[in-house]
Amino acid sequence: MNQIFRSYEKTLIKSGLVGPEPPLLGCLDAQLEWNRTDRKRVALEDIFKQLNINALIFSQPAEPYRSIIDYLAETSNGTITPNDCETRTFLHDLPVSFQFSSNSVASILKARKSVIIPGHGIITHGTVGLEQAYVTFSSVCFASFVKFFCDFLLHAKKGHVDTKRRQVFDRVIRNLDPPVSFNGSLMKGPLNSKKRVYEAIQEAGRLTVEHRLVDSYFGNISFRHGRTLYISQTGSSLDKLKDAIDPCPLDGSSCVPITASSELPTHLEIVQHTDNKAILHGHPKFSVILSMDCDIKACMCRQECHLACPHERSVCGIPIVSGEVGSGPHSLCNTVPEATQGNSGVIVYGHGLFTTGKTDFNQPFKHLIQIENNCRTEYFNRIRSLENVGIC
Repeated sequence: MNQIFRSYEKTLIKSGLVGPEPPLLGCLDAQLEWNRTDRKRVALEDIFKQLNINALIFSQPAEPYRSIIDYLAETSNGTITPNDCETRTFLHDLPVSFQFSSNSVASILKARKSVIIPGHGIITHGTVGLEQAYVTFSSVCFASFVKFFCDFLLHAKKGHVDTKRRQVFDRVIRNLDPPVSFNGSLMKGPLNSKKRVYEAIQEAGRLTVEHRLVDSYFGNISFRHGRTLYISQTGSSLDKLKDAIDPCPLDGSSCVPITASSELPTHLEIVQHTDNKAILHGHPKFSVILSMDCDIKACMCRQECHLACPHERSVCGIPIVSGEVGSGPHSLCNTVPEATQGNSGVIVYGHGLFTTGKTDFNQPFKHLIQIENNCRTEYFNRIRSLENVGIC
């Protein structure tokens, strides 16, 4: 158990989600075990008794997440409601408990995967292990980050940035990671063997996670070799793809795609109808934030932007499309593939960024970083322009 605890401690710290104090991790197997002592364990142990769970993470998030999450929680009515894709499909909303008590927390966790306690931190749980709790913890931080910056831009446009919001914003931007940089190179094509394809996918996936271009380890990646698309499995860790890549024949002659990424239909459409072979999909934050910034007034599709936006939109020259995961009438496979042609990437509203390449993952990875950095610069340019005209 100690090895498992150390692994998740390292992952949470390395990803910039917690620190400097290590997280408190609990796991119930034959008995309840903890990674360290803490006076809050008494209340947390009572939560295990009230819920059918076997894993729990409790921690103050690291900056800038700490300031963001405390502010959102303190100014909420007990529920934070981000509008990004991860929240809609995975979290629904972010509940808040204004008191640290086992009964209050347990009552919330019976219906949700997380609870935020202002000034104390985030509690997440899992029914089959710490992996679930880790993913939820990361998603809470991601969704809160996106909501905070989306809200600030919206309030700035309306000239409604109060002193408290501005103080938190200034503190948050002082604690942001620097823009992503990468001066190396990935495996060069042609990737003309199954072995090279697997190695290239694993390398690109690992680097995408290491450069924090995803939410937790989510995202997907694929490469077409011959008449087969090799794609990461659904729910797999992009930095741990050694045994999590599925070969999917383009003619549909295998049942392997059952375990493939849920965005397989989109990947298939891209490689079958364009000359791209490599596809990389991540969730870089500022790309997601700016995808949700829309000035079109009185739009009939408002609140349904993620399903079917009738307007042509772009940011930093990159098209923004709507769409959901899967193969339904509003799915990404109907919007993303066409938009990839002639563009270095495609941003999906509130979701993430797709980039493609013809021979290997060098271009997709480079464009993922470049587009995210351009979106970050554009975000702060918009804030500055509002300040210069006296609106913000």
